[in-house]
Amino acid sequence: MRRTGYQRGDSRGSGGRASPRGRGGQVRLIAGRFRNRRLMVAPVPGLRPTPERTRETLFNWLQGRMAGARVLDLFAGSGALAFEALSRGAEHVVLIEQDRRAHQALREAASILDPERCEVVRADALRWPRERVLPFDLILIDPPYAAGLAAAALAHILLKGLLAPDGRVYCEYRATDPAPWSAPEAGNWALLRETRSGDSRGALLAAAEHHTCAV
Repeated sequence: MRRTGYQRGDSRGSGGRASPRGRGGQVRLIAGRFRNRRLMVAPVPGLRPTPERTRETLFNWLQGRMAGARVLDLFAGSGALAFEALSRGAEHVVLIEQDRRAHQALREAASILDPERCEVVRADALRWPRERVLPFDLILIDPPYAAGLAAAALAHILLKGLLAPDGRVYCEYRATDPAPWSAPEAGNWALLRETRSGDSRGALLAAAEHHTCAV
């Protein structure tokens, strides 16, 4: 399945079990006001929701930051990360997804959970937004495992001014690949925390120019 800027069919998304035949499935939200709610995952080959253990680790890192937060998920996929943030108190979440089936599943999930606080956009993550938007407190990057996408997304965030001064970026990438933020084109980032689950790693980052000691 060809996609502008990247190709999900050739990649292995993060976490969970792959769905090579595009059978879809469900993802469970693990905490907050939508705890234990199960959402459908689009039958897109290679689409793999971030595992519950990894999500729990991430949001433990972010304790105290979710209430009232603006959250952007640049490669939304199943929406597991963004909807978990919503469940844990985020004020507004924006999910960017280019695949038609995944986009439709995200819209349906958003309409069930909280349509007033969810914005689902079908777009190329590296070409969004066309116009200036308010910066985000948390940006999620979990792209298909294709060359350079995570590093390109980090550069895109800085170029477009998408991250609030004290904001955080969570980035997932294949464990055998170099750290995306170390790529020269990615810009200047500070690594705050890191975890590993199976064949993927997850890192919590801050823009280096705004970095303080606090996570």
